[in-house]
Amino acid sequence: MLRGSTLPILLWTGVACFAYFVYNPLVAMVIGGGFTLSFIVGFGLRRRARHSVRCSTYGALAGVLDKSMAGF
Repeated sequence: MLRGSTLPILLWTGVACFAYFVYNPLVAMVIGGGFTLSFIVGFGLRRRARHSVRCSTYGALAGVLDKSMAGF
């Protein structure tokens, strides 16, 4: 059974693979960098609010995946 968080992960992976094959690897790295930057900012904001490392990790990942699916 697919969980709700697998759809955004598959979407991010699919877009990066498509960009890699259609355009070039640099575009895929930019997409991955955007995902990573969003994760790092979310993690930092949660740590600043005194959340635990585990809570910050899960929350940052969920936040990035949630915001990436806002248009669907």
